[in-house]
Amino acid sequence: MEKMKMRKFDTKVQHLKYKVLREVARNAWEDTLYDKILDIPAAISPGKTPTMRCCVYKERAILTERVKLAMGGDKENPNVIEVIDIACDECPAAGYEVTDSCRGCLAHRCEDVCKRGAITFDQNHVAHIDKSKCVECGQCAKVCPFSAIANRKRPCQNACKVKAISINANNAASIDNNKCISCGACVYQCPWGAISEKSFILDVISILKNSNYSKNYKVYAVVAPTISSQFTYAKLGQVITGLKELGFHTVVEAALGADMVALDESKELVEKGFLTSSCCPAFVMYVQKNFPDLVPFISHNPSPMTAISKYIKKNEPNSKIVFIGPCTAKKMEFQLDEVKPYVDSVITFEELQALFDSKGVDITELDEGVLDNASYFGRIFARCGGLSDAVSQAIKEQGIENFLLKAISCDGIEECRTALLKKSKNVLDVNFIEGMACVGGCIGGAGCLTHGEKNKAEVDKYGREALEKTITDAVSVLNL
Repeated sequence: MEKMKMRKFDTKVQHLKYKVLREVARNAWEDTLYDKILDIPAAISPGKTPTMRCCVYKERAILTERVKLAMGGDKENPNVIEVIDIACDECPAAGYEVTDSCRGCLAHRCEDVCKRGAITFDQNHVAHIDKSKCVECGQCAKVCPFSAIANRKRPCQNACKVKAISINANNAASIDNNKCISCGACVYQCPWGAISEKSFILDVISILKNSNYSKNYKVYAVVAPTISSQFTYAKLGQVITGLKELGFHTVVEAALGADMVALDESKELVEKGFLTSSCCPAFVMYVQKNFPDLVPFISHNPSPMTAISKYIKKNEPNSKIVFIGPCTAKKMEFQLDEVKPYVDSVITFEELQALFDSKGVDITELDEGVLDNASYFGRIFARCGGLSDAVSQAIKEQGIENFLLKAISCDGIEECRTALLKKSKNVLDVNFIEGMACVGGCIGGAGCLTHGEKNKAEVDKYGREALEKTITDAVSVLNL
């Protein structure tokens, strides 16, 4: 059974997180969570033999911290990304190190290039780096003819392209909230699962249960188009039916919100002459924190999630809306003052899988529901380049003449940084910057069940299956 579950995820770390979420959710459905909360670590790691750590006691202590994150994490920490300190002690100290490839050569270029005097040689002529003097400039590694000096950065530090992660006095990772954009790259790349995001799964269960009891409101699931590349062991229509089995009244595509955004953003672009996109909350945070001069050029349009949720709330004021997607940064976005009135909670695809299994919903046994209320262009927002294609199409459909779209699609935060830096120095000839913090776009989000190039093909295929072939046709059903 457990091997079957593993096929639903890329890594064992994801599987472990899922098991914690599943047990927390299962007890929440049954109203036994606070009675059995202390039993969950033992249920996941039974017996006296550890399977993940040095001893079962440490293993269960870490699982206890995972349970806390599954229940919402540290309320005093505004960031949704948190470090489990007790789990973050297995990586070697980071920094430049001399490897066994050092031949003790005569040239000593590493010593000559080091301005801090951090490199010395022992009696065997092998180089050593004094960590108290080293400033991590990397010059020694560049000049070594044997490539014998390696930068032993931790996986989380390598993953974090905004340099928000450092190593504290306890040898654990520490996140600088002033730099972090909550993209979740560190969450997915940490091989120990020591960095994770807070879950709002309990809030979602509460919303669904109260709706079922009171009948005072309907709960809408707004699903990201990335869903088309997830749950590969079942059919998309079965996932839609599964959501209704959980208690969701209706399932709506966030891609329809993307269609709405494409139309409005194209108008704003023509009016202002230059824009950066506003769909990716991690990218927006990155601009706000690192390029304040460009903040006025961030599109004033909301994200697709917010746009469609706002429309639903306008027509169903008493409704509750849960966004389901691949993005950890969405968990920050829905807490913003301008978004709170429209989106009630956010969960990832990982958490949705836990919800299905916690309630015994086997989606492979369900009939196929229908999800078809967006255009091809709205659906391809899920991958890098899709937004630019949609804006180009929206300009054409609205008959806007005498405007040449010159867009650049930035695949990952490093490409975003390069484009923003060039634009801030007026050396980039574009009038629209599409920023995607995750490599590949939303299909590379940390909350995906699976990652990889195949996801792009699945999203494009899903887009081609849309009945509405134009953005205008898709949005016209809303009578906007």
